[in-house]
Amino acid sequence: MIDKIVSRAPARVCLFGDHQDYLSLPIIATTIDRTIEVSAIRNNSRYFKIFKKDLGEQDDINIDNEINPNETDFLKIAIRVLRDYNCIPDKGYDIIISSNIPINSGLSSSSALIIAWINFLLNTFSTHKVSAELLAEISYRVEVIEIGNSGGKMDQYTISFGKTIFLDTLKDKVNPYDHDLCDMIIGVSNQQKDTEGLLKKLKTNALISIDLVKKKFPKFDIYNPLSYDLEKFLIELDEELRPYFRAAIGNYMITLNAQNEFNKSFLNIEKISKLMSEHHSFLKNDLKITTPEIDLMIDIADKNGSLASKIVGSGGGGSIVCLSNNKETSAKILNKFNEIGVKEAFIAKRGSGPKIIINE
Repeated sequence: MIDKIVSRAPARVCLFGDHQDYLSLPIIATTIDRTIEVSAIRNNSRYFKIFKKDLGEQDDINIDNEINPNETDFLKIAIRVLRDYNCIPDKGYDIIISSNIPINSGLSSSSALIIAWINFLLNTFSTHKVSAELLAEISYRVEVIEIGNSGGKMDQYTISFGKTIFLDTLKDKVNPYDHDLCDMIIGVSNQQKDTEGLLKKLKTNALISIDLVKKKFPKFDIYNPLSYDLEKFLIELDEELRPYFRAAIGNYMITLNAQNEFNKSFLNIEKISKLMSEHHSFLKNDLKITTPEIDLMIDIADKNGSLASKIVGSGGGGSIVCLSNNKETSAKILNKFNEIGVKEAFIAKRGSGPKIIINE
C-alpha cells in the first residue's frame, strides 16, 4: 500500500521544429533541469484534495464521481482517460502540486503537470509497467485529443523520454541523444501567450498551403526534399499563405540538418548554433510569432556573446533560449536580461525524465 508518493516531471525546450509537430514533421527537443512535483499522502477520504501551491488554489475531486465528458480540467480528464487503461482510483490523497517551471512561458509546464499526474495515478492505482511510450501516449490523448487542441506531440514525448530526442511525429519514433549540451540561458518574457489561438491560426494556414501545393503539384511530397521546387510552389500560393509554406519547408530542412549533426559522435555546437539561428529567422520573419520584448532579448543575447538564440514555444510571448559554452558569457547574458526586467531568467542544463519516489 502506498502511503506517500512523489511524482516529478521536467520542463522542455524545443531546439528545432517549432510549429512542425502538428504538421506531422519531426522535432528535436530536450528536457531541462526545472521540474513540477505532485506530492501525495494517503488520507481516509474518497477525495483527492489538491493544493496548487504556486497558484494558491485548492480543488477537491471526488473519486467516486463520473467525470463529465465535456470536462476541460486536465487532471480530471486524465482520471477519465485512465479508466481505459484499467487505472481507477480507490483511495483519497492529500496532494500538493509545486513547480519551479515558469507558467505560460513556452516551457511546457502544463504538459509536465499532466505527465507527473498520470505517472502518479498509474503507479498508485494500476499494475502497468510505466514506460516513456505509455506516458507519452496517454498524456497526448489527455492534452490534445480529448479536447481537440491544435498542438502536436513534442511536449509529451520529450518530457516522457526525459532526454534530448529526435521525434518522428508521423511514426512516433524516438531517437534519444546523450550529448552534453552547453549552457541554455532561458529568458522569460512578461507577456502571456495565447497558445491555442496562435497554434490554431498557424496550423490552419500551414495545412491549407501544403494542401494547395499538393493539388497543384501531385508529385510534391513534403517528406521528400527531392520533390521540392520552392520558387515554383510559392508562385502558385496567395501572398498571405506563402510565409507559412516557406516556414514549413525551411524548418523541416533545418531540423533534418540538425538531426545529421546530432547523429554524429561529437556534437558540433557551432554548427548547431548556426542552424538554430536560421530556424529562429523563419519563426520571426515568416511566422511572425515574436514580440518586441522577445526581439529585444534576442538582440541583447546576440550582442553579449550568445552562440545562437531563438524563441521557445508557440510564440506571442513565452521565452527564448540562448546557447553559450562560456560561463562568463552565460552570466553576462543573465545579468543583462535581469537589467531589462524580464519576468525570469536562469541558466538551464539538460534535464532528466519523469521520476517516482514511493514511501520515503
